[in-house]
Amino acid sequence: MHIDKIAKREIKIGFRNPWAYSFMALFSLFSLALLLIQSQTYMEGYTYTTGTMLNLILYLLPLMTMLLASFSLTAEKEEGSWQLLSTYALTTTAFLWGKYFGLAVVLVSIVCFGYGFSGLIGSFLGTGFTLSALLFFLFFSICIVLLFLGIAIVVGTLSRNRWQALTIGVSIWFFYILAWPTLLISAMSFLPYKWIKPVMQIATCLNPAEFVRIFSVVKMGGGSIFGPEYYNWITWMQSPFGIIGFIALSVMWIVCTMAIATLVWERGRYRD
Repeated sequence: MHIDKIAKREIKIGFRNPWAYSFMALFSLFSLALLLIQSQTYMEGYTYTTGTMLNLILYLLPLMTMLLASFSLTAEKEEGSWQLLSTYALTTTAFLWGKYFGLAVVLVSIVCFGYGFSGLIGSFLGTGFTLSALLFFLFFSICIVLLFLGIAIVVGTLSRNRWQALTIGVSIWFFYILAWPTLLISAMSFLPYKWIKPVMQIATCLNPAEFVRIFSVVKMGGGSIFGPEYYNWITWMQSPFGIIGFIALSVMWIVCTMAIATLVWERGRYRD
């Protein structure tokens, strides 16, 4: 398997990519904005301020992941790198998983740098994140990055160039992050009452941003805001098996998206 070699190559390319440093600067400024929000109030458990900060993270990180990762794959096609790599004994699975792990290192490094930078500034100003809050937001951000990275790999395999990747990536981001609540509520209005609860639970599993947000809020003690439709979810997530189930669902999401990307890339490989 050549996964490690592809991953190392992707890490080198990623840290030479000006887009990566642009996103690093943007996320650092963003984390400073979160620090400013946090400094205005005392945060303990789930509060309105915490919810606002989670929503702000959901606006930026998925879009950043979608663009950086999908552009990485389309660049392989546009610059001819893939044509060269395909002449070696390199499987599609090894190539895409190597890209996934390499991009994951780059993106997680950006997130860690952003929070580390804001934490350092906060310590000088005396208004830094508490350790528990910092670890919570770091965990939430890394989960979002890893799950949307799988979707971004699929976008990169479907797109022929960066413009297509940009269009598809922004469309998926808009659907999952901005349009999802409105579309879900609209769809629920046409269903019989007894179907609403199971359909909502299934729909939650189909949106990685949503089930990561729900899990994080429940773990912070704010599960009551979701209402009776999610009572079973709240009970399950608060149980000892909640973390195991969350990890299993996340891994399943990543594996499924990577399997789809492998099939799409393999078809394109034989077609070309």
